[in-house]
Amino acid sequence: MAGVVERRSIDVVPDDERHGSAVSQFTLWLSANLQVTAVVTGALAVVFGANAFWSLIGLLLGNLAGGAVMALHSAQGPRLGLPQMITSRAQFGVRGAVVPLALVIVMYIGFFASGSVLAGQAVGELTHLGETPGIVVFAAVTALAAAVGYRLIHTLGKIAGLVCALTFVYLGIRLLQRADLGTLLADHRFALPAFLLAVSLSASWQLAFGPYVADYSRYLPRHTSARATFWWTLSGSVLGSQWSMTFGALAAAAAPAAFVGHEVGYLVGLGGTGLIASFLYFVIALGKLTINILNTYGGFMSLVTSVTAFCGLGAPPAEGGGRTLSPRGRSAYIAGIMLAGTAVALLGKDSFLTSFKDFLLFLLTFFTPWSAINLVDYYLISKERYDVPALSDPAGRYGAWNVKALTVYALGVLAQLPFLATAFYTGPLVDPLGGADVSWLVGLAVPAVLYWLTARRDTDRVAWPAVPDGEHGANAPAGSGG
Repeated sequence: MAGVVERRSIDVVPDDERHGSAVSQFTLWLSANLQVTAVVTGALAVVFGANAFWSLIGLLLGNLAGGAVMALHSAQGPRLGLPQMITSRAQFGVRGAVVPLALVIVMYIGFFASGSVLAGQAVGELTHLGETPGIVVFAAVTALAAAVGYRLIHTLGKIAGLVCALTFVYLGIRLLQRADLGTLLADHRFALPAFLLAVSLSASWQLAFGPYVADYSRYLPRHTSARATFWWTLSGSVLGSQWSMTFGALAAAAAPAAFVGHEVGYLVGLGGTGLIASFLYFVIALGKLTINILNTYGGFMSLVTSVTAFCGLGAPPAEGGGRTLSPRGRSAYIAGIMLAGTAVALLGKDSFLTSFKDFLLFLLTFFTPWSAINLVDYYLISKERYDVPALSDPAGRYGAWNVKALTVYALGVLAQLPFLATAFYTGPLVDPLGGADVSWLVGLAVPAVLYWLTARRDTDRVAWPAVPDGEHGANAPAGSGG
């Protein structure tokens, strides 16, 4: 098992452990998006008033826009060899990065919980154990796979991507046998608020991957093309999500009463009975397993990054040397994420999860400013070079707390509130826009501009010696030990 179980956590992956190609990002993100929650997201565009024709166009635009942001994060992985959220220390300070990290951890636990409820229903039906045991079994399998780590995650992505793709082809054929596609797309009336809602739904879906996408590209060889990593990640994520969301939008348009609120049962009933129904329950659970492993693994990485900001264990040395997290410590972190997520799932499986999903969407308000700041810093300010040892030193180049960056982050969050539309809070500028939520656009634009204006003058933090890549490491300045 030594060659299978991952031993790295938030430390830098050294060059002699790098492997794979950028194509692996396509299979992973295709499988992560070919699943029932993405189907439900696509259906919401129709449920909230858009016709199927404009829903599909709006969902595609949102997937492309949000997916591009997400894929820019993915391209950081091969260059730095680091998980995504630890690079936040370069912007917010070694300890200041805990501010967005705490919210990220809550999001992961919430997504773990909501995914476990849907998958638990499928597992319960498949095993005849019932919903509650199904949730527990699913959560335990998720945690075990996350503990094994990177290689298993990518292997599962390849298998699940193929199985789920073939299954969605079959279900799509069955859906079109019941409903005429021309009739579903015949209504071309355009309503801007409903269209913008469709764009926002899919864009928010993609942006939610941002805090952990580089976790799954960091083992790629350092010389892997950033462009290739970007395009393979974007194409896999957009194809998978658009495929699932298109199915959901068409299903909601064709049979709203039968589909909405009964998504798992509808999918299985659409496919057939007997062995086919059992297989579909398995595929639904498999699709949710892939994404829930990502949520568990990402939560583990974020939790370790938060703790090590104050105690130092497992901090990222320059080229993979130094102390790493023990297998026992790794298992303990993952078990903590699993237990918290399972508790929320069991408490909320009957009524709470509807409100909790709104809360999770509200949490996305806090991630778009983080994404904007991280990308501006990496690509425009630091020019794709970080002082990796300083990411674990509160007295180093990046400091313990970057007050300027944290202020910009707070302003980015506040700037979204007038445009935010959720079940428990609606901003004053939502009604003039016809009910559309465009907060994610504001959350990207405002902090991006503000951070660029404030950080570009901070030469002590971002100035690098002019040394060729490879002499001191592609991600480390001279004298850093890289």
